[in-house]
Amino acid sequence: MARFAADGFLRFDELVPRELNEAAYEQMVANEVERPPAGTPLSSMWTDTPLGEVFRLPAIQGIKNSLVGTDPLYDHHAVHTVGANHLQGQAWHADAIIDIRQHFDIQFFYFSHETPREMGGTMILPGSHFRRISESDIGRYQNFRGQLPMVCKAGTVMVAHHGIWHCAQPNRTDQRRYMFKLRLNPTARQLRLWNTEDLGDPKISGILGTNHEWYGNESRLEVVNRIKFWRFLTGDEDFDVGYWLSRLENEPDTPQQQAA
Repeated sequence: MARFAADGFLRFDELVPRELNEAAYEQMVANEVERPPAGTPLSSMWTDTPLGEVFRLPAIQGIKNSLVGTDPLYDHHAVHTVGANHLQGQAWHADAIIDIRQHFDIQFFYFSHETPREMGGTMILPGSHFRRISESDIGRYQNFRGQLPMVCKAGTVMVAHHGIWHCAQPNRTDQRRYMFKLRLNPTARQLRLWNTEDLGDPKISGILGTNHEWYGNESRLEVVNRIKFWRFLTGDEDFDVGYWLSRLENEPDTPQQQAA
C-alpha cells in the first residue's frame, strides 16, 4: 500500500488466465459490454459475462477490497482501442480535473492480449497522482523522465489512483489494440482496508520518500502529499517522514514569558 501511495499505481502481471482473456477480448471486439448507470453497485453488474468473471477473480477482488472496500460503485468504463498502424499518440492528461478529495477512486486498466512496445500500451507517469492539473494542461509535453509504458503479457492488470497522469501510445503493428478501463467509487471510509500486519515496517518511510526525479527540486512537495495520504489511509495523525509535515504543523499558541 505504501507503494501505491508513492507511485499512484500497482501492477499485476498475467493475473487473468488465458481462457478468460480470450473470452473477454471477444466480448470487447463484439461491443457487448453493458453500460449501467453511474452509481450502480459493482456487485450487481455483468453477471454471466467474461468481463464480469475477470472482476470477480479472487485476486482482483482482493485488490478492489483493499483500495475502495467490498461494495464500490460503478463510475464508468471504456473499451479503449488504438487502430493498426496508428502512429499518433494521445496527449498526456489526467482524468477528473474537478476531483480534489483525499478520498480516491481507482481505475483498473486490463490488458486482455499481449501488448509489446511496438503496439504502444498506456503510458503512465509514476508519482503524478497528487499533481492537480486541468486535464490536458500537460499535453504540450512529449516525454517525462521515468515515464512507464504498459508493455505486458496478456492478463496483466494495473490499478491506479484516479489522479494519475497517462496517455495512449502509437500502435505500429497490424493489429488493433484493446484495453479495458473501469473506474470505481468507494462506499466506505478508506481506512486500513488492506492487510496491515506490516504497518510498522521501517521500510514504509523510505518508500513514501521515493524520488521519481521528473519533478526536479520539488520532491518535498510530493513527500508531504504522501504523508497526508498515509495518515488518511492509516488513521495515524502523528505519522511523518523526516519531520517534513510536523514542521509545517508547528504553530505555537502558548505565550512565552519574558526573561527576567
